[in-house]
Amino acid sequence: MPSLPLYALRKSEVYEVLETSPDGLTSQQAEERRSLYGRNLLAEPPAPPAWRKWLGYTIHPMALLLWAAGALALFIGRGELGLTIWIVVLINASFSYWREHRAGQAVAALKDLLPAYARVLRAGQEMRLSAAELVPGDVLLLAEGNSVPADARLVEAYGLRINSSSLTGESLPSLKTADASLREGLSEIERPNLVFAGTSVIAGTGRAVVIATGMATQFGRIANLTQALKEGPSLIQGQMVHITRLLSLVALVTGAIVFVVGINDVGMLPSEAFILAIGIVVAVIPEGLVPTVTLTLAMAVQRLARRGVLVKKLAAVEALGATSVICTDKSGTLTQNQMTVRRLWAAGKRFSVSGVGYEPTGVIRPLDGGVNPADLRALCKAALLCNNARLLAPNSTGQQKQGLEQPPGLPSASERRWTSLGDQTEAALKVLAIKCGLDEAALVKSYPRLHELPFEARRKRMSTIHHNSRSDIAFVKGAPREVLQLCTQIMIDGTAVSLDEAMRVKILGANDDFSRQALRVLALAQRTLSPRSEPYSPESVECGLTFLGLAGMMDPPRPEITRAVQAFQSAGIRLVMITGDYGLTAESVARRVGMLTTAVPRILTGADLDALSDAGLLNLLDEEIIYARMAPEHKLRLVSAFQAHGEVVAVMGDGVNDTPALRKADIGIAMGVTGTDAAKEAADVILVGDDFSSIISAIEEGRAIYDNLRKFITYIFASNVPEVLPFILSAIFNIPLALTVAQILAIDLGTDILPSLALGMERPEPDVMQRPPRRRTQPLVDRRLLVRSLLWLGGIEAVLSYIAFFYTFYLSGYPIMELGFAAVPGTIYALATTAFHAGVVTSQIGNALACRTETGHVRRMGWLSNPTLLLGIAVETLLIVATIYIAPLARTFNHQPLPPIFWPGLILFAPILYGLEWLRKFLARRST
Repeated sequence: MPSLPLYALRKSEVYEVLETSPDGLTSQQAEERRSLYGRNLLAEPPAPPAWRKWLGYTIHPMALLLWAAGALALFIGRGELGLTIWIVVLINASFSYWREHRAGQAVAALKDLLPAYARVLRAGQEMRLSAAELVPGDVLLLAEGNSVPADARLVEAYGLRINSSSLTGESLPSLKTADASLREGLSEIERPNLVFAGTSVIAGTGRAVVIATGMATQFGRIANLTQALKEGPSLIQGQMVHITRLLSLVALVTGAIVFVVGINDVGMLPSEAFILAIGIVVAVIPEGLVPTVTLTLAMAVQRLARRGVLVKKLAAVEALGATSVICTDKSGTLTQNQMTVRRLWAAGKRFSVSGVGYEPTGVIRPLDGGVNPADLRALCKAALLCNNARLLAPNSTGQQKQGLEQPPGLPSASERRWTSLGDQTEAALKVLAIKCGLDEAALVKSYPRLHELPFEARRKRMSTIHHNSRSDIAFVKGAPREVLQLCTQIMIDGTAVSLDEAMRVKILGANDDFSRQALRVLALAQRTLSPRSEPYSPESVECGLTFLGLAGMMDPPRPEITRAVQAFQSAGIRLVMITGDYGLTAESVARRVGMLTTAVPRILTGADLDALSDAGLLNLLDEEIIYARMAPEHKLRLVSAFQAHGEVVAVMGDGVNDTPALRKADIGIAMGVTGTDAAKEAADVILVGDDFSSIISAIEEGRAIYDNLRKFITYIFASNVPEVLPFILSAIFNIPLALTVAQILAIDLGTDILPSLALGMERPEPDVMQRPPRRRTQPLVDRRLLVRSLLWLGGIEAVLSYIAFFYTFYLSGYPIMELGFAAVPGTIYALATTAFHAGVVTSQIGNALACRTETGHVRRMGWLSNPTLLLGIAVETLLIVATIYIAPLARTFNHQPLPPIFWPGLILFAPILYGLEWLRKFLARRST
């Protein structure tokens, strides 16, 4: 080991100490080191044992209420009731544990769908490897938008800026250098030539040698000292917790009132009044509600994953359903991000370029007559040298090597097509240079790069400095207007001549013409530099430039975009383009995909936005506007404005410049293939295959989830009415209980669990994407749901069940209005409660079918389209029959065998309830 730390060594010494080379490790060396150091992964903290998780479900506040109720039942001599309550708590805890375990498995399994990747050099070949395969000694290639996958020592840095906030808390990016760091008193994290896992590249490029991986990294050391933070509950999950606590409080208060009234006003014995109170508590407490919501969301995440939509947080599923505005980038999001140069302008002449994609075949044809080849070659030379992209031929080893698996949704390098590493526009420019006949290897050798001023969103340009046999020369590319204003000369016939105002107007006219053709336009320029006396900077390099020409390239819209835009419009969702590109180009793409409804939309630039006050911006949000030439801070401000306007905002992007808006949005959506690491890290949802239209499925699923939550809450609330009402009526009117506590527990286990889960799995209703988005403030449980569930559906269930209860006495020859309940034998009373219990179950079948839709016809969804619900109905039917006719179960639940004459009437309860609900829906639709 050296006497000096790695950060104090010269670049050449770094390779020697880490036993590697500028070409990186060989495959054999990498494999040997992987066996020594392990994979580049953070060790996850050990999960708590299963028994402890299960125990947590038995001692939460709602379960403790039931434990206490069971203990009091034992205390007053009702041991069978107390044991039954406890058994139900244990069964419910086990089921809740199973549901939560399944939900955890579903989310954990999705982590493997989107592994992190890194660009590395192995044996001189640039390739894209899983970050988990990195070992000390690997040579990393870093570029804007990448996440740093391991701790590393820089050996090259060109304007490299790193966001280290995840480690240091410092929000401003730090400038990095490859030089030795000899200053004393700095920690390793403060060293300018070290980069660390968990940070991200904000700007610039560089190379670094990996020095630590996995738990040996700085991030790993922190992870070893801290506990993983649990994700807080989402909006709906928070509402569910609030509802559950409120119902528990209602249960306790109602139970206490019934207990007091029963003793003082009705004259019940304390033991009888206490049984009533316990019955109310058991009937009202919905202890399985929150786990059911979690499982429902997790199952939706799994379904979306099969459609190519990776949801990183359960909360994002529900938020998707409320999306009212989608702010989308243009390049790489609405378009395919496979740039091809189609038009050129050089020395006052225009050219067309044939060929599509990255395959370097095609020709450059003049459109305005002859031209000096020197002008065209100068333009293409700048395009090739001011460039960091790399073209990959078909079957190239650049993306995959050594049998590593290709991530789902990503194109395989073995496909018969050319691909690229790096920025898409730079790849298109490199293809242009090859079509022009330039030899990349020879040109790079003749013009070795000395320095790079990387692209910055504020400057909107990039420069590289090279040396040839005569002098140093800078090549500049960037936004046409920004580059042109720095130019004083133009290349014509191979000679730099003065750039007058007439030529400037001509250049801007060509730029506007290209932009109207939906071309993204870049300007290229150069400058011969005087001998360097100070560090290279944008101010010293990017001035007095010689204009070389314009390159107009097209990134065609994704084929699925038009259909997606139509779907968004029918769903009442606004699609707003916010791009850093030129306004006319953005307008052309927006019109081509159908985003625009006005003939002449307003184009608002970043400079225009800066001039607007917050109030002025809010007044513009309802207009159809294309937001062009927007910097990251502009995108962030627009998202905040839409949210302040009451919109639920989704942001779609793929670049590092999109990350602030992705984080600020209610839902951040990144592209899985073309998206940068920074964008994917900031996003809540990732489109694994870059299929823009798949977000339609995600929004549809989100809306269906919200609908389904309301469906099973309605179902559960309605079932509580015939469970609670008998205890209240018994306490007030001193009539026998129509339902026992044991029978309530049987209802909760037999009728609430499986059908409610099935309702949470309902497919989206046919018109779900034809409705406007719900309001941001719309509560899950509103007055309409409460009236429908408690007063209407629950009331019908209670009335039908009481009909069965009293009809039992009538058939048995006991006119209770004349004789009173005191004359009823115990066997007849047990038969009546059995009929009531069976009536609740059969009416719940109609309730389950009615709850499949709030306003529409079930037949639109298909009677057999939810087999899980049919299974739930079958199970609850078998359960009620078993508890009535199997003697041990009948004794447990205080049942008497029902004579066959009862069943025709009981079976009719389901169609009666469904029919009454159908009539209500019909009248409601007619009234609207």
